[in-house]
Amino acid sequence: MEDDAPVIYGLEFQARALTPQTAETDAIRFLVGTQSLKYDNQVHVIDFDDENNIINKTVLLHQAGEIWHISASPADRGVLATCYSQAADSKVVTCAAVWRMPAELEPGSQESPEDAASPAHALELLCLLEPAARGSTACASCPPDGASPRALLHTHRAELCPGPFLLMSVLLEVPVTGVIQVSFLRNPGFPSLLSFGHLWSCSVAWEPAGDGKRVVSLADSHILLWDLEGSSSQATLASSASLEGKGQLKFTTGRWSPHHNCSQVATANDTAIRGWDTRTMSQIYCIESAHGQLVRDLDFNPNKQYYLASCGDDCKVKFWDTRNVAEPVKTLEEHSHWVWNVRYNHSHDQLVLTGSSDSRVILSNMVSISSEPFGHLVDDDDLSDQEERRLEEKSQEPPQDSVIATYEEHEDSVYAVDWSSADPWLFASLSYDGRLVINRVPRALKYHILL
Repeated sequence: MEDDAPVIYGLEFQARALTPQTAETDAIRFLVGTQSLKYDNQVHVIDFDDENNIINKTVLLHQAGEIWHISASPADRGVLATCYSQAADSKVVTCAAVWRMPAELEPGSQESPEDAASPAHALELLCLLEPAARGSTACASCPPDGASPRALLHTHRAELCPGPFLLMSVLLEVPVTGVIQVSFLRNPGFPSLLSFGHLWSCSVAWEPAGDGKRVVSLADSHILLWDLEGSSSQATLASSASLEGKGQLKFTTGRWSPHHNCSQVATANDTAIRGWDTRTMSQIYCIESAHGQLVRDLDFNPNKQYYLASCGDDCKVKFWDTRNVAEPVKTLEEHSHWVWNVRYNHSHDQLVLTGSSDSRVILSNMVSISSEPFGHLVDDDDLSDQEERRLEEKSQEPPQDSVIATYEEHEDSVYAVDWSSADPWLFASLSYDGRLVINRVPRALKYHILL
């Protein structure tokens, strides 16, 4: 098999949620979440054997509902977060939660073909990132003295109980003999708690360079900063902020910047992009009409602290300098339908991936706005006179941005693309029909960047 040939894996169900396992830097591993209305949903742990071009999988049940967004802890390989939807009281509601993979099945244990029929293991719920529990702790806990344990059904709302405690109902049915997932709060000090109701959670972002103990969740018009405690089994809401303005404002996506001591988060709502300082939860910049239509995704340049990429329903990908947001630094118009995802390469920021409803994945070389616009820096002492002249001539040429490759292995809308956290030259894309495709950066470009 050719080194640059794609490797395709088909899921049984439809899917739109994909993430690399961020804490895993040795093995090439991706997590994929499914969307099924009829059957239990799943998280597929995909291990890719680069030497033999073979995919090994582990399937974990996610019985809470359809997965719309998935993200992995940057510090703990066994922990992940999902945003999911489920039906309750004749309504569809979305929730956010943190989960742990079964210890015996934490990635690395490969499933052989004869094991494919064996029953799948379920994810363990660690805590809920439930906006209704504002200022509280959402966790697996025991009730106060005098409260009798009982199984709770799906309720998705806060209920006032007699006495000084507020009972937060949770989102899983549990056996009467099992542990009841409940949180009890004291009413004083939370006068506005019930004003939240149940909110629509759209994404969860982990602090990029942290210990996996801080996450931001976006729910309707609220941005919520959580502190995870006790092996991520408790989530305490540290602070929050809300969009202000006319109409029903609602976040669509968010991204945590790896720069500025991880103190900034970018969010998108409708056609606007906003920056937030997580220390004060105040807005620090705003791009009012960043795109002509809905903004779908954001990503920060890992090597240039002020550079941000965005994409949206206007079929465009734009690059911004957040110090001057009057105009984008660069605009790409290579897709013919909505652009759902944009991702910078973690090591070589001139490489940018995009995925679209036109069923295509495009790899672009944005060298002119990268951290190395004139190529890899080399010590002059190591160069011969001829090589010095060649390098000088090359440095005088303006950098040329270009489309490196267009990948057309998908037959449905591509909802997610992402780079491997272990191999900077490898990436995955996911289309709604459940097709996961693993591709590589063309070898010629790889050597051109390295040499």
